[in-house]
This record gives sequence, C-alpha cells and structure tokens, in this order.
Amino acid sequence: MRTYFNNIYMALSTILIGMKVTFKHLFEPAVTIQYPDVKPQLPTRERNRLYVNMDDCIGCDQCARACPVNCIKIETVKSLPGEDLGQTSNGKRKALWVTTFDIDIAKCCFCELCVFPCPTDCIYMTDVYEFSEFERNNLVYDFVTLTYSERKEKKDNYEKMMAEKAAQKEAEAKAKEQSIKDKPEEKK
Repeated sequence: MRTYFNNIYMALSTILIGMKVTFKHLFEPAVTIQYPDVKPQLPTRERNRLYVNMDDCIGCDQCARACPVNCIKIETVKSLPGEDLGQTSNGKRKALWVTTFDIDIAKCCFCELCVFPCPTDCIYMTDVYEFSEFERNNLVYDFVTLTYSERKEKKDNYEKMMAEKAAQKEAEAKAKEQSIKDKPEEKK
C-alpha cells in the first residue's frame, strides 16, 4: 500500500515540476521571430540570389567560365559598325549585344565565384533568399533587357553583315584569282 501512495506522490510531483517549467516560459517574451512577417537579420557577407545589372554588362562571358556548375548561359552578338551601345557605369565601352543571359538558380551552388572575375561588377549577390517556385522552369532567370523581337533582329543583322563580308571576301578572292590568270596571258 505504501508503494501505491509513493507512486501517486511521484506522479503529482513530476507533473508539478513540469508545470513549473511550463508556467515559467509561458509569461516570458518569445525569442523566435514570426518568419513571414519579420525577416531574420542576415550576416553582412551572405550569399543569396544573383542579380545582373545589364546596363553594366559587356558580355565578356567571364562569369559563365568561372561558374563550376555551368548555371550561367550567355550569348552575345557583335554590334554593327556605327551602332553605339553606350558605356558602363565605370567607363568601359560596350561592343556586344547580350542576347541571352540566363542564370539557372536551381543549379546554382551560391559559391559567388562568378562575381569576382566580372570586370564591370555587374553581377552580384543580393539579400533576397526567398525564391521557391512550383515549376522548375521558373528558376531560370532571364536578365536581358532586350525584347524577343529585338534579340532576333540583332542576331539577324549580325548574320546578314557576316554573309555580306563573306560574299565580299569571295568576290575579292575571285578578282585576285582572275588578275593572276590575266597576268600570264599579258606576257605572251
């Protein structure tokens, strides 16, 4: 009978000890943040989403070559003679149209190796860390400021210019070949 009352005493005393701890923490202010409403304070050197300032991008492809997981895809087209693309914020003259600049955040390992080789400092890590998507295709970010029709126009103009140059070189080669053929006939 003594063990029966001893067990009841032990049960009530452990419940009271647990309730003491519960009531102690019940009236203290919460130390957790309410995440969607309050954002956590990030460290100064955090690595999050990449951003590209296309006004400063010269299309040098240094960031894509430095990326260890090949998540950056860049395509450029030479500008036509006479086209002025402007300058970057640090004074470099642009010579290429950037027709594709995609970053696949699903592949990105956030190593920040693409940031350092950029000569114009146009690619950098932002403090945005929320980028969940329902579709994986939505994790490929397109940073080009040209519209689809402008991109196609730039590519077509470049191909047209290159075709004209090839035709001109071919005509010069034929003219040179013809002049070589004509010279031996003059000596006779």
